[in-house]
Amino acid sequence: MSTPPFLTLPRCARAERVVTGRGEFAALRAEPTGPVRGSALLVPGFTGSKEDFIALLEPLAAAGYRVTAVDQRGQYETGGPDDPAAYGVGALGADVRALTGALTADGTPLHLLGHSFGGQVVREAVLAAAAEGPLPWRSLTLVSTGPGAIDPAEAARTELLLDALRGMDLEQIWQVMRQLEAESGQPRPSLEPAVAEFLHRRWLANVPRALSVTGGHLVAAPDRVAELAAATAGLPLLVLSGVRDHAWPVPEQTAMAERLGARRVVVADAGHSPNAERPAATAEALAAFWG
Repeated sequence: MSTPPFLTLPRCARAERVVTGRGEFAALRAEPTGPVRGSALLVPGFTGSKEDFIALLEPLAAAGYRVTAVDQRGQYETGGPDDPAAYGVGALGADVRALTGALTADGTPLHLLGHSFGGQVVREAVLAAAAEGPLPWRSLTLVSTGPGAIDPAEAARTELLLDALRGMDLEQIWQVMRQLEAESGQPRPSLEPAVAEFLHRRWLANVPRALSVTGGHLVAAPDRVAELAAATAGLPLLVLSGVRDHAWPVPEQTAMAERLGARRVVVADAGHSPNAERPAATAEALAAFWG
């Protein structure tokens, strides 16, 4: 999971709920102090939340962008039902389209971004929208995501989680994960107490059914890059990642960018979550692309 570097909102941002035709979504929203150049919707990945983007809010708002980061259905403060149909990528993509409608009601151009599993969700949103008419987004950015299923080693770890979800509650799984970290000889780096407490609280707030369905997608996701390339003809595309990635190998992401005809940015000294690990460089790359 991504680890936000801090939790205190900058002065330009606030927490709120975005009301859509498919329900309400917990969000962090940042407003520029000067002229608005555009707006952006940021969609987090598996086990993530809107806080994964908290360090991007201030620099992107300073660059003139109105930014909305959300919890997907089943994540942290959005919640959701114990119904597997609510968490398929098609249903989550429909949520993204509903959020898009709410955020573009004032006519401000909207840039769409998905991180990790969120990248595959926004892909579904784009494919569904393209089947109905012109796309409502100004650009599409895929951050640390890949063309299909996750790397086999990561898939094996995800399968362990899926097995655990069948017989354990989230607190029990959390304790097992912490024990495995301690026994691995590579424990998690020391965290501020507030961040460590947040990670625990966020994990417990996940809807278990959502974890099961979305985790199952990650280990068996189809490659839909050719479809996406056809659907986004004329739409500016960016594929951004760190220099290393445990979920999708970086060369695989580069090949995906080539297949899409997308701009490619690799953020130095970053791993799977450049948005949290190197937010200044990531925000600079996003603002340059959106501009």
